[in-house]
Amino acid sequence: MKYLVLLFLFLNLGASDDYSIRVAHGKITNSDFGEVVFLDVKSYPKDLTVTALDAGYLLKDGLFDLPLDIYVKGGLSYFDEAGLQGDIYEGTLYIKIYWNIDFLKNRVRLGFGEGGSYTSHILYCEKQEAVQNGDNNSKFLNYIDFSLDFDIGRLAKYEPLKDTYLGVAVKHRSGGFGTINNVEKGGSNYYALSLEKNF
Repeated sequence: MKYLVLLFLFLNLGASDDYSIRVAHGKITNSDFGEVVFLDVKSYPKDLTVTALDAGYLLKDGLFDLPLDIYVKGGLSYFDEAGLQGDIYEGTLYIKIYWNIDFLKNRVRLGFGEGGSYTSHILYCEKQEAVQNGDNNSKFLNYIDFSLDFDIGRLAKYEPLKDTYLGVAVKHRSGGFGTINNVEKGGSNYYALSLEKNF
């Protein structure tokens, strides 16, 4: 994890800002997606964590002449299942839109991503939820990525860190109320601390 953070600190490959890379680490929550977004984070009985690396390419900045940037993103994640089962890996592919809020020479971004997620095995929490609800589970599910972050370079007035964003993120997997593989109530929510660099 520390090597990924160091990568961000030294990653300043020009000013085009067409690419992004993000590392995130977080924990599972017992809250549903809406509760997590509004900071109602409930603890889960098991200590399950995720570490994720995402990369993106800028498709359009200033979408519709608004402060909106749209990226295509892909990611790899590692889920630590606390010895309950073997290692689980995830691949994601999604479109993410950022709303840039500029004030007092600072920037805050609100991000929303939508796409697909595929895991090497069914996550422990998703198995448990399927059993409780008499629901199906699936390796492939809908993926939502929600984030709120701020530009630490602008905040600190330190040019080498400009377009480096520290914030929080929510990783959400679900069946979209049964539209994907007949998973109606199953899924998972992880909240994470994230660090992202545009270059």
